[in-house]
Amino acid sequence: MTAALDWNVLDIDPAAEVERIVAWIRATLAQTLHRRGLVVAISGGVDSSVCAALAVRAVGASRVYSLILPERDSSGRSARDAGALAEFLGIRVQTQDIAPALEAIGCYRSRDEAVRRVLPDYREDWRIKVVIAGGREGGINHFRLVAEAPDGRRFDAPMALPEYLQIVAATNYKQRLRKTIEYHHADRLNYAVVGTPNRLEYDQGFFVKNGDGSADLKPIAHLYKSQVYALARYLELPECVATAEPTTDTYSLAQGQDEFYFALPWRSMDLALWALEHDLPPAALCGPLGLAPEAAEAVYADIRAKRRSTRYLHLPPLSLTSPPAMP
Repeated sequence: MTAALDWNVLDIDPAAEVERIVAWIRATLAQTLHRRGLVVAISGGVDSSVCAALAVRAVGASRVYSLILPERDSSGRSARDAGALAEFLGIRVQTQDIAPALEAIGCYRSRDEAVRRVLPDYREDWRIKVVIAGGREGGINHFRLVAEAPDGRRFDAPMALPEYLQIVAATNYKQRLRKTIEYHHADRLNYAVVGTPNRLEYDQGFFVKNGDGSADLKPIAHLYKSQVYALARYLELPECVATAEPTTDTYSLAQGQDEFYFALPWRSMDLALWALEHDLPPAALCGPLGLAPEAAEAVYADIRAKRRSTRYLHLPPLSLTSPPAMP
């Protein structure tokens, strides 16, 4: 008999959770990191917004330094929402356009070279995104390039692995440059850097090594995305961030995280990950998520595959003195 599964398993006591996280931040900052305050890069999304609000509760607004780091492909709304959050929290904020630096190190040039190998007619005024397919159907994940010309014409083409890897490598410059700037300010202020991944992103390796994966503390990495939204509502954050749908904000075309990476929309992925972690069979997903048995099994397989393929992202640098790797 298949175990019952419903959405209530993701419910938490937000007041108690906020107090628990805040106490942990204070203790970690004082006793382990020995730093005076916290640096948080805010994007206008719910994860970084909740992290900034938790930082304020932990150390006070005067000891939180926030950064808004847009670039050529960023949504204008992201910067506006991040600014509204900083004003709401009363924290210091610096906005720095990182596009000139990305241009100088070849981010856009390298990306566009790969795009043109897929779509020879591509021009710099086109908008693009990368989408994933295959995993939720039980097949092997593969990637497609979607582009839109200024006149509205839309193109959708399969990508070979070299082009996909080059586009991702180029766009990873963005996260790594942002983290460099965060640590610059952390060093000059003697502050610690806050990482903003939620549990789903952390578990599935949806971050860039030495980019948004780098931080001194990650206060919401144990929380499912649904629970992060619950904290945003409890903390009474501005509506524009408390209800913001998650996007990558990496490509010029609007792109949901499930288009680029996850097998399902974030809310369904939360429940699927919870069920897998609690040893429920794939069939438990069929009712609440409306999946056929084969599709439920494919979701579990996709979660496990991403854990395997991104495990190296979680590893520290390896050396001859490193402990043996887990099988």
